[in-house]
Amino acid sequence: MNKTVLKIYFFIIYTVGISAVAFGQSPAKGKISGKIIDAETKVPVDYATISIYKTGSTSPFNGISSDEKGSFTVSNIPEGTYKVTIDFLGYQRQVIEKVTVVNNKNIALGTILLSPTQTTLKSVSITASAPIVENKIDKMVYNASNDLTAQGGVAIDVLKKVPQVSVDIDGNVELQGNANIRFLINGKPSSIFGSSLVDALQSIPASQIKSIEVITSPGAKYDASGTGGIINIILKDSKVQGVNGSVNLSAGTRLENGSVNLNVRKNNFGAGIFMSGNEQINSTTYTSNNRQSYSNTRDTLTTLTQNGNGNLKRNGYQGGFNFQWDITKHDNLTGSIGINHFGNNNSSLTNQQQQMIGATDNILSNVLSLRNAESRSNSQSTDWSLDYKKQFKKENQELEILYTNSYGNNTSYVMQEQDYITGGYQPSGSVSNNPGHDHETDISVDYTEPFGENFTLEAGVKSVFESLNNSVATDTLQANGDYVPNPNQTYGFNYSRKIYAGYLSGSFVLFNKFLEGKAGLRYELTNTTADFQGTSIPNYNIFAPSFVLLHKFGKSQSIKLAYSYRIERPDYGDLNPFYNVSDPHNISTGNPELKPEIGHNYELGYNKSFDSGSNISASAFYRYNTQDIQTLSTFYQTKTIDGTDYSNVTLTQRYNIGLQTAVGLNLFASVPVGQLNLRSNIQLGERTNTTPGFASVTGFAYRANLNASYQFPNNLMAEVFGNYNSSQKNLQGTRPAFGFYNIAIRKQFMQKKFSVGITAANPFNQFVSQTTTTYGANFSQANLRQVPYRSFGISLNYKFGKLEFKKDKEDNNQPPMPDQGN
Repeated sequence: MNKTVLKIYFFIIYTVGISAVAFGQSPAKGKISGKIIDAETKVPVDYATISIYKTGSTSPFNGISSDEKGSFTVSNIPEGTYKVTIDFLGYQRQVIEKVTVVNNKNIALGTILLSPTQTTLKSVSITASAPIVENKIDKMVYNASNDLTAQGGVAIDVLKKVPQVSVDIDGNVELQGNANIRFLINGKPSSIFGSSLVDALQSIPASQIKSIEVITSPGAKYDASGTGGIINIILKDSKVQGVNGSVNLSAGTRLENGSVNLNVRKNNFGAGIFMSGNEQINSTTYTSNNRQSYSNTRDTLTTLTQNGNGNLKRNGYQGGFNFQWDITKHDNLTGSIGINHFGNNNSSLTNQQQQMIGATDNILSNVLSLRNAESRSNSQSTDWSLDYKKQFKKENQELEILYTNSYGNNTSYVMQEQDYITGGYQPSGSVSNNPGHDHETDISVDYTEPFGENFTLEAGVKSVFESLNNSVATDTLQANGDYVPNPNQTYGFNYSRKIYAGYLSGSFVLFNKFLEGKAGLRYELTNTTADFQGTSIPNYNIFAPSFVLLHKFGKSQSIKLAYSYRIERPDYGDLNPFYNVSDPHNISTGNPELKPEIGHNYELGYNKSFDSGSNISASAFYRYNTQDIQTLSTFYQTKTIDGTDYSNVTLTQRYNIGLQTAVGLNLFASVPVGQLNLRSNIQLGERTNTTPGFASVTGFAYRANLNASYQFPNNLMAEVFGNYNSSQKNLQGTRPAFGFYNIAIRKQFMQKKFSVGITAANPFNQFVSQTTTTYGANFSQANLRQVPYRSFGISLNYKFGKLEFKKDKEDNNQPPMPDQGN
């Protein structure tokens, strides 16, 4: 579909949608607004509950929570006289009688003072009322704190339940069908993701995750990296005074983990510390691979059959410390340091048969061999950051300076040996050690300047400095049984990438609050250098525009239109021309000629909330990628690499291959029925690859899940979650389907301070079978894996602490800061 036509198409849909609903709106109604302040400290009280009562009624018919500035506006109130109450834990209730509302008028209550109580509460349990899924103007938020089926799991288990996100059996993540995702932790990058994204996500316990933010159309303030968008993992924090914490322990047949959180906050200073660790118990995967290939003259057929099993162990741990300090009333400094580690150990034993058949079906050769392989990898990163915020006297005027640093150390070991049972060949094998170091520094300055109520300007600059050095030392097996250094498989390189960026963005309200929006432009210059032999990587720069338009129908429904320009930079692994021959029949290499992939993302979304607590949302997306980066496999009967001949080889390499378009729809619904809550997400889409010299390939795929939770009496809750990802045709084959189901129950004791949970994943199926097909001009291949997925587990959670809900007392020397998470 032509890009200009698509824009017009979306604009017509948006205009017609707004007009249709606008004509059907109910008569104009009034509003009640105000600002809530601590009577002693004069600090805004955020998250206070404002309730509106009809005359004589004992139950509110409308209400809202105050924002971080203490402000609130309750809209859509019919003409009449009402009672308004303001509540917040630790404060005396404030009641305002006989508030008269007139149509089309905003009834301003002004500043409302809340007087704190003097009670210190011990062992208090706080229950948040945030919905599971929140749709905001620029992102979707999945609140994971009360996720039963993910308890005792890891980040991958939480991501499987997030709308618009799909996860395959190996933990590979896609957002709206695109795997090029920028992952962040608490809004900041980490080198832990650079070594192995799957292993990193497997090392973060679900008990540490507060929420996951999905940003499918990032604005100009965000890095342009990631054509699929951004996923930001928010770890748990604490926003209350005093000392509090939690302990989580889980044990199971497939995964064990534990975590401890401790938070301390007093007056204008707060600090937190956490530690966690997990281990995936040894699991065995059974594999079967069959490949058929033809010679160039097609008079010889070669078959390769591989059958075996692999054993995998994973482990990881994290630790961190953070602090928040109010230097003055308007100056705030936060800092954090974290250590992340993961490792895995994989060993496999494979029986191989390679057979060559002539034109008359005569067997030319039949070679049997046994391949023994082992791999180990470890990655550790240290991340630290300092964030300074200056809030000016003018409301919402702010300056922020952020400095982040991430250091990573990675090591890997790979061993493989082939012993031939027939054919009279000498054993072959290799041993490789691969240490590496990476370092990333980000420096950003952001400034926000409001111009009246209807326009806010944001501007900022950012520099990113990445450096990496890596080396590989390989020994190969000789006829005498000794391993000796192989200079052709031994190398080292230094890689550096610098990104300089700046942006300008404006948030606006138009037509008497009929339309809200944000539009911006980001510029990024990329400079990459690497001492790969005989290669030179060009510099490039981009201008990345973005916008989002939002129209609200009252406070319960909205429609938005968004566009973002995104880029996917090839990393060092994609560019490195070194040949990986750890499996001599399946060799991979990088491509130093790769250009960045460019993405144009369009999204049209609708969201509706009901008084019953139900919520529905729908979003349609269209994505158009140029210089699309795809993986291609090519078969060679004989491939010569650095003077060594390898037979019957599939070579895998990435290329910029033409265009890719994707169009899809995401539907989400949450419906409470008494004590039962039902949630479902359906995502479907079609992806087309257009490659010069090849036939276009179109593949349709869908994902559907259903979550049902029920609250029984006596603090007992049960939950069932099921998910199915369909297969999808891609450029050279078919990606397999994947389905699973989880069951969980949780019982809370001791006034909800202590809980016990039991989980089961695929309890009636030991394995999940995955069949992947790949084909090319002269070969076809089918790979079957039986992945162990069944597991049972138990998790324990204990919350402790002495909490004070009184706001910080202000003085001239140590004024308090707005609430920020530890």
